[in-house]
Amino acid sequence: MRRLLAASMLLALVLVALPGCSSGPTVAKVGLGHITSIAKSTDLKVGEDGTVTPPTGQVDTVIAVVAFDKDGKVVAATIDTAQTKVNFNKDLQVTSDLAAEGKTKVELGDAYGMAKASSIKKEWYQQIAAFEKWMVGKTVAEIKGLKVKQRDATHPAVPDVPELTSSVTITVQDYIAAVEEAYKNAVDVPKGVASLGLGHVVSISKSRGYSVKEDGTEVLPMAQVDTTIAGVAFDKNGKIVRALIDTAQTKVNYDKNGKVTSDKTAEPRTKKELGDAYGMARASSIKKEWYQQIAELERWMTGKTVDEVKAMKVKQRDATHPAVPDVPELTSSVTITVQDYIKAVVEARDNARSVVPTK
Repeated sequence: MRRLLAASMLLALVLVALPGCSSGPTVAKVGLGHITSIAKSTDLKVGEDGTVTPPTGQVDTVIAVVAFDKDGKVVAATIDTAQTKVNFNKDLQVTSDLAAEGKTKVELGDAYGMAKASSIKKEWYQQIAAFEKWMVGKTVAEIKGLKVKQRDATHPAVPDVPELTSSVTITVQDYIAAVEEAYKNAVDVPKGVASLGLGHVVSISKSRGYSVKEDGTEVLPMAQVDTTIAGVAFDKNGKIVRALIDTAQTKVNYDKNGKVTSDKTAEPRTKKELGDAYGMARASSIKKEWYQQIAELERWMTGKTVDEVKAMKVKQRDATHPAVPDVPELTSSVTITVQDYIKAVVEARDNARSVVPTK
């Protein structure tokens, strides 16, 4: 009888212990971070021999979606970079394909071409995956405390710790900054987050070359990169627990001589970061800013599958608003066109990774 009782107690202890061992840390917060720079944009240049180097507007947007536990430790992180270029010719006309959708470094994969120049023969997507893995279980303060070294002028912060020296030779300061911003922006989520995904839509369609109107007014060249990003947490059934959506609408302005007139040292702000300064409310029929409208859309998505989100009924308001929500829950709160936001959420679902550790 005693042996039977002892065996029963041991079994009970094992059953109690198993869930804690297999489930891993619980996601308590999810955040979206981003760092945008136009520092690598170039002017039109004419050499002493008359050789012309056309200008390029370059927008680099680092994006990170990060899940944290109740103690602020990273449970999962996904980081990517949209390194988008808008090329002009010597006459300041855009030569890039305005209809093409930009690809991120992860999407480019082996085509990014880092491995052949890498001392460790690893591509960017492989190196960032190793860095993401290193972050798990650490707080943002611990991540910021990473020992780094300057490899050269373009690589001022390469990891200098034994765990990463053979797997990460890229400079990591912007990735750390994006994770820190994700933590600052993090919102509480209920229990049940099973996977986390990052999606994006990159467009240069609003870029333009130099022109002169019939009345003689000059239209100056501009490279515009719109990077829509979505960080989405899903439950085990694929329903959205929390969606975080933002857009970096970044412009690189030029004068008629092909010189960049935008401040190359400034960090452009996203639509959410601009808040009331974005200036949509005064032109809105419902008098709501972009950040207020996107918050309503995010709220509407909660509890739905991506297929249900894709099935949203929409209507065309005008040529620039082809997909405005046409459902009773949103008609009084969302008048922005939503096709890119939904597309980014779909991609987040397709890219989603489990946040539950596997044995």
